[in-house]
Amino acid sequence: MSAAREERAPAHPLPLAGVRILALEQMQAVPYATQLLAHLGAEVVKVEHPVEGESGRTAAPSIEDDDGRRVGATYLRNNLSKQSLGIDLKHAKGVALVKRLVPHYDVVAENFKPGTLERLGLGYEVLAALHPGLVYVAVSGFGSLLSSPYGHWPAYALVPEAMGGFYSFRPEPGRLPNIGVGGAVGDIVSSLFAAIGTLAALEGRSRTGLGQKVDIAMLDAVIAFMDQVPFNPSIGIHDNSIRAWPGISTCFQAKDGLFVLQVGREHQFERLARAVGHPEWLADPRLATREGWRDHQDSVIRPAIEAWAAARTKLEAASLLAEQGIVAGPSYDAADLRRDPHVQAHEMILEIPRPDRDEPLHVVGNPIKLSRSEAQPARRWPRLGEHTRLVLQRDLGLADAELDALRSEGVIA
Repeated sequence: MSAAREERAPAHPLPLAGVRILALEQMQAVPYATQLLAHLGAEVVKVEHPVEGESGRTAAPSIEDDDGRRVGATYLRNNLSKQSLGIDLKHAKGVALVKRLVPHYDVVAENFKPGTLERLGLGYEVLAALHPGLVYVAVSGFGSLLSSPYGHWPAYALVPEAMGGFYSFRPEPGRLPNIGVGGAVGDIVSSLFAAIGTLAALEGRSRTGLGQKVDIAMLDAVIAFMDQVPFNPSIGIHDNSIRAWPGISTCFQAKDGLFVLQVGREHQFERLARAVGHPEWLADPRLATREGWRDHQDSVIRPAIEAWAAARTKLEAASLLAEQGIVAGPSYDAADLRRDPHVQAHEMILEIPRPDRDEPLHVVGNPIKLSRSEAQPARRWPRLGEHTRLVLQRDLGLADAELDALRSEGVIA
């Protein structure tokens, strides 16, 4: 625990303590959202197939859990602090169990292809009739509340990323865009909007007593994320390449790697010139404009900056520039992140023990910091069906004999 956290006043409960979420989720677009809500205090019960689990468990690479099952990387990253409830949704008795559970929860969250849960009898209209206060959160490639010509398409993150303009921004002549360059951006940004929509609908319910459906189209989420793509042409910007941007915005080499630098104002360029020992740039007619900085970046500016940085680490170079009011920062990899004092102080890399090796898994922490509520340690991902008996006994009062019978029929894990 950091020293700053130790100095805080006595903690208040986490803001979502008491909120219960029944997650009919898979892969990442909803699981990341519910994991974030769990970090904020919500109780998340994850419904999975009792034999196979959800599809994220089969993602590669994987590790062997302490129950002998393989667990995929997608599952490991997105399911901390959750409970696993093994129920077969294709079995009529499984559907009946979920319907009985719904009134005990504030939120149902799902990211099946639109129409799937409706065919199973678990769509919003059915569940809202059972629980008018229910907040039903659905994430899909193209949404379900409004029409879309693409609604029947399968949509992993790369599809809404491409259609939302992510790969058209900052093009490089002669080079295809790197697919997945930012990880699962389409999934993560959809999850963030899903979390915001969930909180908004819960706040609305506190006023009206009524829940509603929160519908997130991944394509809409990426368009919102990439707002410059539709906006720029309307203001006269038709070339989104970095070479068209007047100023300096690129990476430079230090002795141990790259650091980034952005200079877009004249006073920043003056500070840069003096910081790297080239005050003569200020009288050089080639560098008198922002367009000049851009046009002579590789011939004049880059060699000088990289010569200045050659004996410095990327963090040292960025620190010296930042102290002069110049926008700069080191370009990090995983090892850099683990060592960085900011990352450590902010607890942004969680070490989760893994059962098959001594070294831990490194999973991202909660970026939302609260002044009064004390964060709770994240719990490891659940084993498949680990909490089935607990949840069904607690919420539905099922006896051991009933649970054993359901298990023998393959309805539950």
